[in-house]
Amino acid sequence: MAQLKRILVTGGAGFLGSHLCDRLVEQGHDVICLDNFFTSQKSNVLHLLDNPNFELIRHDVTHPLWLEVDEIYNLACPASPVHYQYNPIKTMKVSVMGAINMLGMAKRCRAKILQASTSEIYGDPTVHPQPESYRGNVNPIGPRACYDEGKRAAETLCFDYHRSNGVNVRVVRIFNTYGPRMHPYDGRVVSNFIVQALNNEDITIYGDGSQTRAFCYVDDLIEGFIRMMNNSTPGSDQDGAFIGPVNLGNPGEFTIKQLAELVIELTGASSKLVHLPLPADDPTQRRPDITLAKERLGWEPTVALRAGLAKTIDYFKSVDLSHFRRPTDHTAHKSSDAM
Repeated sequence: MAQLKRILVTGGAGFLGSHLCDRLVEQGHDVICLDNFFTSQKSNVLHLLDNPNFELIRHDVTHPLWLEVDEIYNLACPASPVHYQYNPIKTMKVSVMGAINMLGMAKRCRAKILQASTSEIYGDPTVHPQPESYRGNVNPIGPRACYDEGKRAAETLCFDYHRSNGVNVRVVRIFNTYGPRMHPYDGRVVSNFIVQALNNEDITIYGDGSQTRAFCYVDDLIEGFIRMMNNSTPGSDQDGAFIGPVNLGNPGEFTIKQLAELVIELTGASSKLVHLPLPADDPTQRRPDITLAKERLGWEPTVALRAGLAKTIDYFKSVDLSHFRRPTDHTAHKSSDAM
């Protein structure tokens, strides 16, 4: 029988965090879900609240916290431009101070910690697809920098804690992920298109729609998280483990226009495509090189885009959108020319 652990998931009531909590609770671990509910929904973990090995704590990771745990998945951070540009200074604090607080806990408890980084650390890439060795093309003073540079700094902290203090770290770089429990108003392309299509509204495409993205279904990503946390070399200490960074995403590449057309087909909507100017620093290409994940974790996605979108559309049909908070005024998806 696998060893049962006490596991902390920060951002645990969010889109990714709630699915991770599901998997860990199902495996029998004691799971502590930490969230401040800025972008997440308590309804995402409502079904877990009566479970004796699940605990929910309302807390902001920018403030210190003392818990005794075996593993930490540090997922806490607003992850869409709509949300992270609402308060860019707080976004940077969550990435940097949150990482410091969680790495400090890992050091004190001798716990393993997985840091959720992002493909945004590559910026608008000049190398395609993006391998982990690529150092990125990021604008450090642009409107997206609070997130891009915050996550880059968090990676720096992970490796410095590892080298200086022997903290057992894991770093994953997440590419576009979608699925049930996405926030309908997070401004991401999948949720935008589905909500617009279900309302038979025009679908807004920024630019000409030729920019590409790679879309990973949430179940595939969570499997990657768990494999990364648990990987080790038999008979070795932590230094025998693969600590990353590693890309987790689906290497299947689609244009934004293709995605919009597929959403219209699957929803049966009468929506038309409407083109608006590109936001500032929006990447033109984004696709992971997952060679490392295949070699070191034996991981690759298994859910095709059509199948994953069908499940996601069913989820959006099942929820009452009035129960979700709409974003406050922001500049995340306004044209830089219009600002």
